[in-house]
Amino acid sequence: MQKRVRNQLQALSPPFKKALMVGMDALIVVFSFWAALSLRIGDLYDGLGHAFIVLSTLVLATILIFSGLGFYRMVMRYIGWRVAERLTLGVVASSLVLLVIMLVAPEAGIPRSSFVIYALVLFTLVAGSRILARKFFSMTERMPARQRVALYGAGTTGRLLLHMLGRAGKYHPVVFLDDNAALHGREVNNLRVLDAGSDELVEQLQLLEVETILLAIPSARPSQRRKILARIEPMPFHVLTVPCMQEIISGAAKLDDVREVDVEDLLGREPVSPNEELLRTCIQAKTVLVTGAGGSIGSEICRQVIEDGASRLILVDISEFSLYQIDKELRAFHRVVEGAVEVVPVLGCVTDAQRIADLFGAFSIDTVYHAAAYKHVPLVEHNPIEGLQNNTFGTFHVAEQAARAGVKHFVLISTDKAVRPTNIMGASKRLAEMSLQALQQDFEGTIFSMVRFGNVLGSSGSVVPLFHEQIRSGQGYVTVTHPEITRYFMTIPEAVQLVIQAGAMARGGEVFVLDMGEPVRIVDLARRMIRLSGLEVRDAEHPDGDIELRFSGLRPGEKLYEELLIGDGARGTDHPKIMCADEHYPPMAVLEGALQALRASMDARDMGAIREHLVGLVKGYAPHEQVEDWVWQALQRRQGGNVGQGS
Repeated sequence: MQKRVRNQLQALSPPFKKALMVGMDALIVVFSFWAALSLRIGDLYDGLGHAFIVLSTLVLATILIFSGLGFYRMVMRYIGWRVAERLTLGVVASSLVLLVIMLVAPEAGIPRSSFVIYALVLFTLVAGSRILARKFFSMTERMPARQRVALYGAGTTGRLLLHMLGRAGKYHPVVFLDDNAALHGREVNNLRVLDAGSDELVEQLQLLEVETILLAIPSARPSQRRKILARIEPMPFHVLTVPCMQEIISGAAKLDDVREVDVEDLLGREPVSPNEELLRTCIQAKTVLVTGAGGSIGSEICRQVIEDGASRLILVDISEFSLYQIDKELRAFHRVVEGAVEVVPVLGCVTDAQRIADLFGAFSIDTVYHAAAYKHVPLVEHNPIEGLQNNTFGTFHVAEQAARAGVKHFVLISTDKAVRPTNIMGASKRLAEMSLQALQQDFEGTIFSMVRFGNVLGSSGSVVPLFHEQIRSGQGYVTVTHPEITRYFMTIPEAVQLVIQAGAMARGGEVFVLDMGEPVRIVDLARRMIRLSGLEVRDAEHPDGDIELRFSGLRPGEKLYEELLIGDGARGTDHPKIMCADEHYPPMAVLEGALQALRASMDARDMGAIREHLVGLVKGYAPHEQVEDWVWQALQRRQGGNVGQGS
């Protein structure tokens, strides 16, 4: 019944709702006037008929005052305590109107002291009506259960978050956790502060029926966050966090946009302040082209290129949707809105030689960041010719056209999988590196460089979002390929910032290698993500755990560990996170002939010859025992051929 009435009232038009509120206040004014006089004379006042003009004037004036103060623009269910100030002002004004009427028309016979009683009654009834209306409209048939949470951090951010979470929403803060010994045992905003490092913390939180720990430390340094997470990770609580301070300041997120703990929080490292001069060298006031602009790395390059002062940014991508997404995002950037930088989206494939030639002929391009690539190892292994065509020959086309057009800097985004590769993807990227090194000898006017690094967090196809998806799905297991597999990880913004600085340091033909920190065992990463979700790994020690780790085996072309250097010759640079490798490559006369032979084998779909060419060209290349191209295998079976090594 209540719900039906509430829904009917909420469905009324705004003018009708306003009319109801005005009518209600008019009745309250009349009753307050009558009650004030009755209380003043000590008996029921029966002279309303004689005071009609006085009462009508008072009602009209009060409604106009309330309207002027915005009483009838307020949404009832969202009225808060700040309304009390306006309400007091309105009641005082209405009482003064009554006082003026009594002074101007003494013949009405209204006792002068009654205006004070009138004010008290009017305030009580108007305030009471608003409180009851708010209560009525905010009622639900059944309030949803709220998670009891502990807020980690009793500082300014924690107190602000407590206020924002308030008395509504999904989370109900019941206690603060903090490392500051001066706060332990005290109360902050009526919540007790517990010692976050106490050995008894788990028992204390369980007594409070806490389900989730919410990190309210957005300004903490990466090392601090890692230390805190390492401490609370083994605890049987779901761990969530507020966005980082950079996201909050930029407006990309609000403080109460609670989210899962990112892998960046687990693996993030202390940032190294960039060299601003290096960031601007190849970008400021220049025309910059980014291939693969809609990808994980390419899109971040675009963002930083705009912020670093480019005058024109050309986006090239084969995916219409990806190009649309990054173009739309960039057009909201302040420098783009102001017209300080021109953004040019171009649909095209790097293997389309004519399209690439037209592109360099149409614009005077200063710098190229070549991020276009097929990078998913198993997919490229199953589609080897397409991987070589895009990653090797596409790079060669773009680099050669860039050099002929007089581009000053060309930076290739490479990968650690190019080092002693066991897969087509890695071999194709090493061939791309070699192509640029050879081109450097023929085109001294263009500075070619390559930047090699490992996995980036949050990229498409990354293991991290896969783990998140498997944990949330409730399927009961997380898949890891091998218990000993390790990978290097770096955040996308840090990787791109280092790429830009490395490219600016180049003098021609260098292979730069980024310091990726320590390699991470993927199985350990999976375990940490499971525990931070408030769940337990199911294994021999914990047979009743929530999520099992399943090992599926290495996929075709996959290595247990990645390397960043082919040889031992690596020297430091002016940047502590960037090294330079000296690696052998054949001269263009030799490489060009070898690439032509490789291309002929690709055109003939001769997988055996393709593998032989790659073994001869790429140092350390150790192909999988059999050809993994599914289409080629199916054709071979139809023709009664051998689906093994392509021979």
